[in-house]
Amino acid sequence: MDRSSGQPGAAFAGEARGELSVRAARALWWGAAGAVLAVLGTSVLVVGAEHGWRLPVALALVLAQVCALRWQARAPAAVLAVNAVTGLAVWALLPAVTLTGALLAAQVTLCVLSATRPRRVSVRALAAMCLPAPLAFGAGGPAGLTIFLLTVVLAWTTGQWRRAQRERIRAETRRAVVEERARIAREVHDIVAHTLSVMVVQAGAADDVFTERPDQARQALRAIETGARSALGELRLLLRAFRPDEDHDGAGDRDGGGAGEQRQPGPSLARLDELADTVRATGMTVHVRRDGAVDGLPAAVDLAAYRIVQEALTNTLRHAAGADEVSVRVSAEGECVKVTVVDNGRAPQGRSVAVGEGRGLVGMKERARLVGGSVRAGSRAGGGFEVAARLPVEGTE
Repeated sequence: MDRSSGQPGAAFAGEARGELSVRAARALWWGAAGAVLAVLGTSVLVVGAEHGWRLPVALALVLAQVCALRWQARAPAAVLAVNAVTGLAVWALLPAVTLTGALLAAQVTLCVLSATRPRRVSVRALAAMCLPAPLAFGAGGPAGLTIFLLTVVLAWTTGQWRRAQRERIRAETRRAVVEERARIAREVHDIVAHTLSVMVVQAGAADDVFTERPDQARQALRAIETGARSALGELRLLLRAFRPDEDHDGAGDRDGGGAGEQRQPGPSLARLDELADTVRATGMTVHVRRDGAVDGLPAAVDLAAYRIVQEALTNTLRHAAGADEVSVRVSAEGECVKVTVVDNGRAPQGRSVAVGEGRGLVGMKERARLVGGSVRAGSRAGGGFEVAARLPVEGTE
């Protein structure tokens, strides 16, 4: 669960459609605009100083390219066409500006198109960008032609590399989600099997004392009702954990035990101190605080909260540089449970952290989502790293 993963901050759904997040698109525009103004704008000013009316027209065309770059993440094909035409116009006005330099904005857009659109589209764009090659040869000879073709191919190749990198990250994220769902399904299967086993035992006990001790029989029936409601909630969670198109072989391959078997349920907030002790054994100072009635939670919420704390503590041990203290707070507030884990470590410099980066953070989000909750994680302004989850209690039973 690497908090310094290099995954972009774009939303997963947008990444799947080949789009960039608003923040990434804005950063791309500023970077591309700065490069075009610095390189092409400076060249036009230097070369066009003695060309009278051509200079302001060329500058206007450069500014048009910069403005068009604003939409290159949304419509790269259209922006590529605009930048190619305006670039050729700049070169026609000021031939001293190399064709490669005049088409700089088009090359940047070609890179974006190659990274965000299907290969067949980017190959056509690459072929279109190579059409002015005879002009480059006529203006600069073999050297000019070589430089022009190299820069165009390099722009396209860079986009393909970026596309492959994003596809790899998406594949890893999908795999992490599927694995986490399978793990959740196995745990829920065991919890439901345990609950049903207890219900069978209670039903048998109620039948034995139904005539002689009706009060005890009623108590057993009420326990059966409570257990049935809990089991229904767990089954709803299990159904949400998988979709029909996902392979879930093995999700229910472990028998939950016979009717007479009563096993202790798996991890829960009741064992939070045990979890903290295992972390303390590494030399880390762990503070655990409980606010409100955190006992008697629905098993799905209880398990999700425990696993989120477990993953957050693991994250602290593995990736919190210099951390020697971590605080865990679990609080029941009305219809939800809030879990907060804060350490005093520091994230690696120069690398951002966003929710969804790393397999452990993906697992936290998936567990919270399946019970209708949410998770946010990131570095704190005053130092350290915080994981905060909100898990609703109502509607899970």
